[in-house]
Amino acid sequence: MAGLLILTCASFVWAYKLRGERRISNIQNNAMRQPLDIFTLNELEINIELPSVSFEEISTATNNFSNNNMIGRGGFGVVYKGIFGGGKEAAVKRLSKISREAADEFKNEVILVTKLKHKNLVRLLAYCAHEDEKLLVYEYLHNKILDTFLFDTTRRSILDWPTRFKVIKGLARGLLYLHEDSRLTIIHRDIKASNVLLDAKMNPKISDFGIAKIFEGNEPQAKTTHIVGTL
Repeated sequence: MAGLLILTCASFVWAYKLRGERRISNIQNNAMRQPLDIFTLNELEINIELPSVSFEEISTATNNFSNNNMIGRGGFGVVYKGIFGGGKEAAVKRLSKISREAADEFKNEVILVTKLKHKNLVRLLAYCAHEDEKLLVYEYLHNKILDTFLFDTTRRSILDWPTRFKVIKGLARGLLYLHEDSRLTIIHRDIKASNVLLDAKMNPKISDFGIAKIFEGNEPQAKTTHIVGTL
């Protein structure tokens, strides 16, 4: 009886594991079959009105993506400082090439940041899609990212408690707008110090909406098929 019980349990475990492996394989195969058509931006029936900029113009503005112009690096790409016509400063995010995730992030950023307007959210100015290059042009914020202050022993002194409270309140306002007050209900899913930008007056702006989740209509909850965010 004991042997039969062990054999039965082993059979159930093997069948459950095989079913899980088949499910993962199906998800991966479906994802691979989906075309990387980043211009299919009508899932939410939103008309995107965002100017495009040429790859040559961005290359010139960033000094051919010079390391001296690099101001940040993330999981999906590198951010450069660019000087455009008239001396206008901007931050250029160059997404990783040949990546389904990068294409999805590009689409998410264009849809969300274009339509979401709030003083505590970063502004997207333009985009570029050139062959396998996908680039996003944002407003340039002189104090860059919050973690450069939090984890730098020399700059940390700038974050006195009134300034910290100002940053906290700004982030709370931005999240409240995303969750309840915007026309779309958005869950960011990757709030961290390196995704918080600071302007010249230390006002915070939430950035990087590549893996944000959109809740449609009155949808109270949604499921995800994989883990997202920062390890």
